[in-house]
Amino acid sequence: MKLKPFAEIIALSKEKLAESLAPIRARKVKSQAELEMAKLDDELIRLEADIQEQCAKEEINFPNLLDKLDKVALLERRKQQYERVLGELFPKK
Repeated sequence: MKLKPFAEIIALSKEKLAESLAPIRARKVKSQAELEMAKLDDELIRLEADIQEQCAKEEINFPNLLDKLDKVALLERRKQQYERVLGELFPKK
């Protein structure tokens, strides 16, 4: 990386400076969304394991089981929404 002369840097307008930072900001936003999706994946895996454990018990707590199934459905829907939004904001070329 070569530094620009100070006079050029201070001469840049706010718009030009923001324009030069746009690709970095876009990458940061995309990474944040991907991190949130990874968190959803982690929670889904944990919930699914918990559901399987509950189903293997002698006494099944159905209200609790249904609550967890509802949460799985919500997390799956949220993950699909993240994917749709990311696809719209960052279309593949």
